Amino acid sequence: MREDGRVTSAIRPLPPGALSGSRTTRVIATDLDGTLLRDDKTVSPRTVAALAAAEEAGIDVLFVTGRPTRWMHVVSGHTARHGVAICANGAAVYDLHNDTVLQAYPLPEARALAVVAALREAVPGSSFAVERLGGFHHEPGYPPLDPGPDSVVAPVEELLAVDEAAPVLKLLAKHPAIDPDEFLAAARAAAGEHAEFTRSSPSALLEVSGQGVSKASTLARWCRQRGVRQEEVVAFGDMPNDLPMLGWAGTAYAVANAHPEVLAATVHHTAANEQDGVAVVIERILAGLAG
Repeated sequence: MREDGRVTSAIRPLPPGALSGSRTTRVIATDLDGTLLRDDKTVSPRTVAALAAAEEAGIDVLFVTGRPTRWMHVVSGHTARHGVAICANGAAVYDLHNDTVLQAYPLPEARALAVVAALREAVPGSSFAVERLGGFHHEPGYPPLDPGPDSVVAPVEELLAVDEAAPVLKLLAKHPAIDPDEFLAAARAAAGEHAEFTRSSPSALLEVSGQGVSKASTLARWCRQRGVRQEEVVAFGDMPNDLPMLGWAGTAYAVANAHPEVLAATVHHTAANEQDGVAVVIERILAGLAG
């Protein structure tokens, strides 16, 4: 993985001593759904205690998620030091304490329209939604999970009309029948020149970001600005949208319930999200620091 977050090599193994008395861990970067959060979308008491102990020890905890900023209330109280999260697969850096977007890396409307045209031809039956900085909007045929009171329902071409005050963070594409991994592969083949494609849902739901934008690219930038080296970052994930981050971080863990591709790509595994896998590793890190 290059400094800009692009994948160039396999996920590297655990640095010597990282969990046995070393003080090299400065940042813990963790995905939320399927990784840190339990299946009921809560943070367990054990994980709450582990996150608090990590911050008390001087380790920055970063939530790095595909979630939009409006869905961050579930963890807003669980980081005391800087209160920053990386949302929308790297498209936004969000201040949890002040409910403010600090940086945005949007998907240009022209690129999004090119993706729509390519996917409609390559995978007929696809429907689309748009996650803007100001909210979520969707086509009539797109089944929304949580549309919100201000959601606009219209053809995606109208939803992508230029709105400089609320840039597009993600384009979402959904299909009712295709295998999710086949959908991702088809989308990358048809429109990979226009944007970044990934997925984090068990259904055929694709998340489309601006070129070069990923969890890794924004995490790398955040760390670089603070003088944090790759080898000082421990990252956790479970789905394909976590792969760039896991590839960039000095130490990468997949939870036991992770997608097979993520399990295959990571040297280090921990317990499932339901068994507090992230907390298990944090406790080991802190035991090493105290040793």
